[in-house]
Amino acid sequence: MLETIGFLELNSIAKGVEAADAILKTAEVRLLFAKAGCPGKYYILFTGEVAAVKSSMEAGARIGGANTVDSCVIPRVHPQVIRAINLASEFETVGALGVMEFFSVTASVYAADAAVKAAEVDLIDVRLGTGIGGKSFVVLTGEVAAVRAAVEAGIHNKNAEGMLVSQVVIPNPRREIFDSLI
Repeated sequence: MLETIGFLELNSIAKGVEAADAILKTAEVRLLFAKAGCPGKYYILFTGEVAAVKSSMEAGARIGGANTVDSCVIPRVHPQVIRAINLASEFETVGALGVMEFFSVTASVYAADAAVKAAEVDLIDVRLGTGIGGKSFVVLTGEVAAVRAAVEAGIHNKNAEGMLVSQVVIPNPRREIFDSLI
């Protein structure tokens, strides 16, 4: 089970690779992924104990220096967040649809965690900037009131504020809309 995640977003692929190496060498953490994204960004997601993730994040951000776009450490991350990042989410029923769009990939990670902790919703996707110009978005479903509460919690998370592009809650979307997002 994942306890704490660290996510580092850089605007240099070379510095990203160097930062990922430093992250793994600093403390006992496990790399979930390290990959290039658009437009020339590099994303590193890793997990471990809180202290290990924090010290590894400090090392990675130090290496990233001026190329560090954003970072986050989330203790007690909700398991749905990792499943949605990995496009491995399963949802039983199609309910209301909520979408939160951000300029920062890190803001989506924070918003997704806040949203799923605030209301009983299912995260469908946390899309991390690949092929969409470095922006990111979160897709979730559930009862209308729960989706509204989750979206509000996500967009008003202090670590995501200022990065919001747009958000929407659609009470009764057509199934084709869900299929197009998966």
